[in-house]
Amino acid sequence: MSRIHPHLIGPRVLVSLARETDAMALLSFQRRNREHLKPWSPPMPDAYYTIAYWSQWSAQARPIYDQDQGARLVMRLKDEPDGPVIGLITLSQIVRGAFQAASLGYQIDAAHEGRGLMSEALGLTVDFAFRILRLHRIMANYIPENVRSARVLERLGFRKEGYARDFLFIDGAWRDHVLTALINPEPTEPAPAESLPGRHATPARPSQRRLAPRGLKV
Repeated sequence: MSRIHPHLIGPRVLVSLARETDAMALLSFQRRNREHLKPWSPPMPDAYYTIAYWSQWSAQARPIYDQDQGARLVMRLKDEPDGPVIGLITLSQIVRGAFQAASLGYQIDAAHEGRGLMSEALGLTVDFAFRILRLHRIMANYIPENVRSARVLERLGFRKEGYARDFLFIDGAWRDHVLTALINPEPTEPAPAESLPGRHATPARPSQRRLAPRGLKV
């Protein structure tokens, strides 16, 4: 299946598929936001903060996307297309067949928080996921104390679907999570399974499939 690579342009932000040349910018993003993201992130190995890790992460972005497994997206300011990475967005665990769903994760630079930039970037991503990738459901979860994430998801139309106790090990403890999802407003019948390279198995119970918004698993 021929795939359109995301290159999404909004009024203020640019969201595109990660490239190998993004490795240093991705490493810089993670290093300068280490403490900022710590309260919402799972434990990371020391290698997470090395160029080797992000070189591999970015190099894998295209094959993962082309195989319909997920999307690793980098976020920059529209006026600085070659400037620093200011955020990351992932669509992970894409499942096709009767499910047609993915999990959403995201991170934003502390210096750009509170300006509506992530809402804009996620809006572009959701539109792409529904119209181009033809997903039916996008799932995202957040720690109850993460008020900013709650507001961003609510603004985008995500609805609360449940509450999972001790859902993920985050910042040194098992944390509860609010489970949310957004449904494609223009649902379509899934394409025949044999024409899509993604996974087609019957999905696990929803509470077992979802990831925290800050946990970038893809």
